[in-house]
Amino acid sequence: MIVLDTHIWLWWIGVDDIPLKQSWRDAMEGAEERGVSAISCFEVAWLVHRERVEIPMPLDEWFDAALDGSRIRLLPLSPLVARIAAQLPMHHRDPHDRIIIATAIAHDARLLSADRRFGEYRELDERLVS
Repeated sequence: MIVLDTHIWLWWIGVDDIPLKQSWRDAMEGAEERGVSAISCFEVAWLVHRERVEIPMPLDEWFDAALDGSRIRLLPLSPLVARIAAQLPMHHRDPHDRIIIATAIAHDARLLSADRRFGEYRELDERLVS
């Protein structure tokens, strides 16, 4: 499995018209399964509400299309994910990103992110696709 951070998910779906690097496309297409953390749904809703991202349909419909329609598995914010996120080093204070990182660790998955700060986490060694 590969976990997509929120921006990669948006780019994959084509919301921001930002082309994905070929290495990212290869990693996603080569993965048996793609997933996003449940916190990414909050981030997308927040970005839409704050008018930082435009989507072509009502948000609930977009979520259905962006998850089921794209064969992306929604990964829950479980107690294990919460514990891992809380125990991560403080390289990154954004709780959303900490939860995304912890989700990848909890699911023993690779993580695809454009955030350079993710590389500071030794916990992501050999998991991070950047």
